[in-house]
Amino acid sequence: MPQLLLATNNAGKVHEYQSLLDGCGWQLVTPRHLAIDLTAEESANTYEENAKIKALEGAKLSGRVTLGDDSGIEVEAMGGDPGVRSARFLGEDASYEQRFAEIARRLEGRTADERRARFVCVIAVADPETGDVRLVRGEAPGLIAIEPRGEGGFGYDPIFWLPELSATMAELPEHQKNIVSHRARAVAPARQILKELLHEYEHAA
Repeated sequence: MPQLLLATNNAGKVHEYQSLLDGCGWQLVTPRHLAIDLTAEESANTYEENAKIKALEGAKLSGRVTLGDDSGIEVEAMGGDPGVRSARFLGEDASYEQRFAEIARRLEGRTADERRARFVCVIAVADPETGDVRLVRGEAPGLIAIEPRGEGGFGYDPIFWLPELSATMAELPEHQKNIVSHRARAVAPARQILKELLHEYEHAA
């Protein structure tokens, strides 16, 4: 079974991808598994470019098909912030509790309609043999919760409220999150890309 490198050191993302890509025909490996130092800097201004940077660096260092992603939360009343800088909002050393508190401060007194937000995930799949990169995108709409709730997930999940489910992303059972999340919605078309690449690799062999 060919190996697919997940270009991330984020344990939460790795866990989600292991579930979301189960049965895709690829053996999932991480930089740690391959003993490579993958520290691609997310220096671009778009999710697409950041995802490409990570996927291409991973493919170059490992010689394997690589999946890189970039994701963020966009709050409408904050002009789309933190957006592509979600992981660095208030500085890389800021805790998520500090980030939640700052977002709550900025949205204080806002109505539910004014608390609209969305999660965005862009996945890049890079082929080391051709240098080709293919991109897919997934989005999940919701609201910013009045206060953090839930112990599941990671990142901004505790403050992302899904009105149709009456729960934050962090309150959802894993199987349910893996249907409605932005990452799940990006993985669906990414699986087709991986299926096509797998066919190409098997045919070439």
